Amino acid sequence: MTVTALAFDYGLKSIGVAYGQALTGSGKELPLLSARDGIPDWGKIEQLLQEWKPKRLIVGLPLNMDGSESELCIRVRKFGRRLYGRFSIDVEYMDERLSTFDAKQEAKERRHKGDYRSNPIDSIAARIILESWFIQQNSKV
Repeated sequence: MTVTALAFDYGLKSIGVAYGQALTGSGKELPLLSARDGIPDWGKIEQLLQEWKPKRLIVGLPLNMDGSESELCIRVRKFGRRLYGRFSIDVEYMDERLSTFDAKQEAKERRHKGDYRSNPIDSIAARIILESWFIQQNSKV
């Protein structure tokens, strides 16, 4: 059975989302979710879960460059616990260091190539987090 997953790049104003499956190890950026002081529209998350039917939820963990937890990690872990509590889908955390930097670089390249419809940075970051998680899972096998 192929593992399917939704990844979240949590933020206080918006949450990037991506979907992917382990067979190809690739992800697809989904529309950004808005958040109010870090609280998402849980109904929209439920719609995403019903549409994509992921077996796993991956939440980017914003570690400091030295590997220690940032202040935002507390909120991210709370978001992950709420995801699990509401939907009973396993949640895993993935180190997201440099994912936003990489997402900004990718967005810049897309614009340079004339792709002006590229998804928001947060959804690109969510896809990068998800693809990194797939790579990490494959290395464990």
